[in-house]
Amino acid sequence: MNKEAEPGGTGLPAHERAYRDLRDRVLFGALAPGQPVTIQGLVEDTGAGMTPVREALRRLCAEGALQMLGNRRITVPELDAAAVAELTEARVALEPLLAARAAHLAGPEEIDALRAIDTALDAAIARGDVPGYLKQNHRFHSRLNAVAAAPILTSVVDGLWLRFGPSLRVVCGQVGTRNLPDRHKDLLTALARRDAQAASEAMRADVEQGMALISASL
Repeated sequence: MNKEAEPGGTGLPAHERAYRDLRDRVLFGALAPGQPVTIQGLVEDTGAGMTPVREALRRLCAEGALQMLGNRRITVPELDAAAVAELTEARVALEPLLAARAAHLAGPEEIDALRAIDTALDAAIARGDVPGYLKQNHRFHSRLNAVAAAPILTSVVDGLWLRFGPSLRVVCGQVGTRNLPDRHKDLLTALARRDAQAASEAMRADVEQGMALISASL
């Protein structure tokens, strides 16, 4: 997930298209915390076949994005205070490290691409577009992590985002886009200066502020 998904998943196998579709629904909060998920319902909603949907659900349960309960019931996990604290600790340990690595490696082309994404994010904030904010925010972090060239660390971070994505969507609905933290300008300045410490500190602040909002919403 460190690379931006192909639009519409063109050319991908049916099972991979179904997985990416359902993953994005979790990541961007189209499926709410506590919401039950059924194979038949997703088949009807997505138009995918039963086998690809079943395989996608299996993968997402294995990644912790969905939760298998008794009687094969599947739901979107609801975070408690302990889970948010653990996710925060994990993100603070990894994402500032990736930002620091990116500061050493980012060239003008990568910085320009990140700046363009941040401009699109600002536009989403200005018009109160919560889905747009969530998608552009994730694009920014995903692109930054790709620059860091640390696929193992990035894969772990991707899994963390799947776990808190639905709750972040709830927070956006509660506080509105204009009240959400955004340290991306600080990050871009640090990248342009190749200042790894400043990039790390900006990412730490971004992570801590965002997770604090999720914690406060519980």
